[in-house]
Amino acid sequence: MIENAENEIDRRTFVKQAGGAMLAAGMTAKSYARILGANDRIRLGQLGCGDRSQGHVHMVTLASKKMPVEMVAVCDLWSLAREHRAAQVKRSFSLEPQSFKYSEEMLAMKDLDGVMIATGDFQHAKLCAEVVRAGKDCYVEKPFANVLSEAIETRDLVKQSKQIVQMGTQHRSQPYSLAVRDIIRSGRIGDIVHIEQEWNVNEERWRFTPNDTGYNKEMLMDVNMEWKQWLYGRTSQLKEEDTDWKRWLLGRPDRPFDPHVYLEFRLYKDFSSGLFDQWLSHGCDLVHLWTGETYPESVVANGGIFAWKDGRENPDTCVAAVVYPKGFLYTYKTTFGNSYRGFSRIQGRDGTIENRGGEGASLFSVTREGGREEFDPFDSGPVYTKLPLVGPAKDAEEIIHVHGALPPNSLGPDDDDVDHLVNWLQSMQSRNQPNATVDHGFSHSLVCIMATQSYWTGRKQYWDQRKQEIVDHPIADRGL
Repeated sequence: MIENAENEIDRRTFVKQAGGAMLAAGMTAKSYARILGANDRIRLGQLGCGDRSQGHVHMVTLASKKMPVEMVAVCDLWSLAREHRAAQVKRSFSLEPQSFKYSEEMLAMKDLDGVMIATGDFQHAKLCAEVVRAGKDCYVEKPFANVLSEAIETRDLVKQSKQIVQMGTQHRSQPYSLAVRDIIRSGRIGDIVHIEQEWNVNEERWRFTPNDTGYNKEMLMDVNMEWKQWLYGRTSQLKEEDTDWKRWLLGRPDRPFDPHVYLEFRLYKDFSSGLFDQWLSHGCDLVHLWTGETYPESVVANGGIFAWKDGRENPDTCVAAVVYPKGFLYTYKTTFGNSYRGFSRIQGRDGTIENRGGEGASLFSVTREGGREEFDPFDSGPVYTKLPLVGPAKDAEEIIHVHGALPPNSLGPDDDDVDHLVNWLQSMQSRNQPNATVDHGFSHSLVCIMATQSYWTGRKQYWDQRKQEIVDHPIADRGL
């Protein structure tokens, strides 16, 4: 105990002396305190306590085994959601978190270093701006924004600030996505001409919310029972008096309180674009990571409600086609009516990279198949006669492995990627930019917004980079 006390005195003396030198050099006490985060515990707050916030707390719990960090506050308009998340925090960190109904109350905490946002899609950008204005660092879920004006305003605010903002597009921190980027950069498959993604599930995605049902895990496994509850009008646990409906709308058109809209906002076009906001955001962000592109030249989208005619407004099946300035096509497609083999395929002039699995899958292979040596499959390409399809030896197809990473598979890591969170925490300490910056968030939001506008208007959308606006006619100079 005496030795520990002496060490503590020495540490305090060092901190005092070093702090004086840094302040004399023109650093503020606030910026100095951030640097001390390398040794001190990082204190986080959770803004939005729905389903995704459970993963946030889980990630912080995993990160706490690697570095000093803890969740100390939770904030949500709905009292029951706050209580559920506070209970998880208490179990994970053995502390009683402070609990708030309104974000400004939590942001007034002087000893809060950062905030993780997991609210409705339409709330992300506005709340991120609020967090940054309060002088806190921010981890914000995708999509960064689904209204262009909000995306521009918050992007500019963040870039003018000193805050560290990480997008929740976790694939930017995953080894296999980065390995694919490096292969493309090496020129191994030549110039990219087309990237295609198809991610499917055969379910009514987002239609039921476990936290709202009151059912136990075993009951939730019975999808048919859960579906009947929706079909015949279940009673929600969410009551208007337990939240603030007007505040939740956050500037969107007023409407009567509806617990289904509140909890399943992804189905309703005033609050989310559904598939575009949720999955295309990840898909196009990967395209941007792999190719270095930052904005589209044009986007056109189509689709409809073909499988789940349950009152939703957003499509359960969609396709988007995006053209980029470097000169290649990107197509994205999802259906909720069939789950056959999701994949991503990157086609270059000299070869192909293929991913087996849906969003986040880590099983990639690279091959010369499809390159210039096989200009016509009827003359020089491989002929397949049995399953599974295996390319000829001359195409040298190989599975991509990353030293030190887990073996690849068609599922890949789950959404609770601790490495992506740790990257943000380390950036908070160093004050260097994280892997998924606000510019990356703006880029994926732009594609999703353009796809959504095309879907609802039936018109192809174009991006004017110089004027920073979406138009319905080609841009002659491409904004260059």
